Amino acid sequence: MEIKKRIIFLIGSLLSIFIVSCNNSRLPEKITFSEHIAPIIYQNCTSCHRTGEAGMFNLLTYQDIASRSKVIKFVTQTRYMPPWPADASYTHFVNEKILNENEIELISRWVDNGCEIGDSAKIPQLPVFPVGSQLGKPDLVIRLRDAYKIKGNGKDQFLLMRVPYQIPIDTFVSVIEVVPDNRKLLHHVNAQLLSYEFDKKKDVFKGNTVVDLEVCPDKLKAYNEIGLANDDDITFPALTQSVTNYLPSVVPPVYPDGIGGFKMVRKGAIFLKDIHYGPSRIDTTDQTSFNVFFAKGPPVRPLQEFQMGTFGVSPIVPALVVAPNTLFTVHSDYTLPSDISILTINPHMHLLGKFFLAYAVTLQHDTIPLIRINKWDFRWQYFYTFEKMLKIPRGAIIHAEGVYDNTRNNPNNPFSPPRLIAERAGSMRTSDEMFQFIVTYLPYQIGDESISLGSKQNKE
Repeated sequence: MEIKKRIIFLIGSLLSIFIVSCNNSRLPEKITFSEHIAPIIYQNCTSCHRTGEAGMFNLLTYQDIASRSKVIKFVTQTRYMPPWPADASYTHFVNEKILNENEIELISRWVDNGCEIGDSAKIPQLPVFPVGSQLGKPDLVIRLRDAYKIKGNGKDQFLLMRVPYQIPIDTFVSVIEVVPDNRKLLHHVNAQLLSYEFDKKKDVFKGNTVVDLEVCPDKLKAYNEIGLANDDDITFPALTQSVTNYLPSVVPPVYPDGIGGFKMVRKGAIFLKDIHYGPSRIDTTDQTSFNVFFAKGPPVRPLQEFQMGTFGVSPIVPALVVAPNTLFTVHSDYTLPSDISILTINPHMHLLGKFFLAYAVTLQHDTIPLIRINKWDFRWQYFYTFEKMLKIPRGAIIHAEGVYDNTRNNPNNPFSPPRLIAERAGSMRTSDEMFQFIVTYLPYQIGDESISLGSKQNKE
């Protein structure tokens, strides 16, 4: 039996060597920056590694890339970069940034052979990216009126903010992009839209724009303090829920014309009902801005959303209380009351997160994969948009599960030695925990399965 196992292992090893050799045989003998490496970097890395974006250094020129070549080789071989947590063998989404084996090997050999530049005339033109955006040139930019002063007291800070604006005419909007000024500390933003009737709020810019919820924990009092009401101090403006959200690395999805969007009236404010800055040891500031992209017309099919787990429609089982020195698994199940078409999903955990899985099981016991993240990383949380709308039928159970690592082996553990960490009455503190699965959907219509939501990069 032992000999048989060894023979099987030997055959498997030889087959692996043969496959790698075949793949490597497709690589060119001479690998240059101009012909082989620049296209890979420009397509997968430069959008973030440029001035004003999340990347810690620029990857724009040959000099930029050659000087970081050993780092680039390491992070691509370990698949640490480009960051794409979702397992592409489980489900595909639009705008995936995943290097195939040939691309990784091209980078490795190029670095090992001295980073040859090649014919500089063949270096592809640097991609043109809009300044201060991942989506394009915005039609309108709204900024915090004043930079918010973040105290260096080592504590999480939770705030309400009102970011007023005034525009010439009522306008339909397709998407609002949150652009953090202080990316290291901005943990999340949940925003609504306040729409004032023109004659009921004389000056939307007047009054307080920030309230610290630690100083004023009473939400109703905080709303009054921040000046949400009309001038009569009794009535309030119309409110549009969830017009934009932010988590680390999130880029908001852009849908086809007529799907999603909302109206922005002449006088209004982006109301940040939750804005959370992580702990800082030094005094610093943030002046986040909001890129507004206008729509061609009113939304034909307004988006709908539900979330499972924390603050959601389905409980977490067992309760999210993670004892020290343990791996802990939770799940949450939700039965769909009607047919839906899923557009985008967003898993969410904090620093103890290790693994996330979600799928649907139909009444016929068919399994519909949604997402699998084998190595959760709090720094990279995406809105994952399917390539085409995904129908989930009425009666199907959506199942989400997460694994938490509260041991010394977790380098992101906020405590050393590990201590009990829990979901504390929905606390959003980084050092507490959450378990959420957020689903953006439309009521199902015949033909939704054929509607493209974008085109993923074909890397096969």
